[in-house]
Amino acid sequence: MSKFTEISVSSSEREQLVDITSEVNRIVRDTGIKDGAVLVFCPHTTGGITINENADPDVKRDVLKHLREMVPRDHGFRHMEGNSDSHIKSSMTGSSCLVPLSQGRMLLGTWQGIYFAEFDGPRSRRVVVGVI
Repeated sequence: MSKFTEISVSSSEREQLVDITSEVNRIVRDTGIKDGAVLVFCPHTTGGITINENADPDVKRDVLKHLREMVPRDHGFRHMEGNSDSHIKSSMTGSSCLVPLSQGRMLLGTWQGIYFAEFDGPRSRRVVVGVI
């Protein structure tokens, strides 16, 4: 049995990591599925999904800062929309994650959270969550 749900995510900056762990937890709880996995998928080419530390906000700042340094916005890309850096950063983070479930709980590590990675905001986006 599986159930797929969409959640809305809004960003307020061009590049931002938005913690969506609590929304994903709510969806897991609402399905009643106790054991399996939860798939979190971003259907956008300039956004991504990543798991990282959610205790210290400096981690988010450091990740975004270094992605900007590795892939600068004004690097002379040919893509005429001017957001090639966003596409590359999206490829670097990936578009999904799969987290195991046991007894109705995600088996994330103590400091882990699930983030929507915005690289071409601010925007309103959607994320697909599937509990399998």
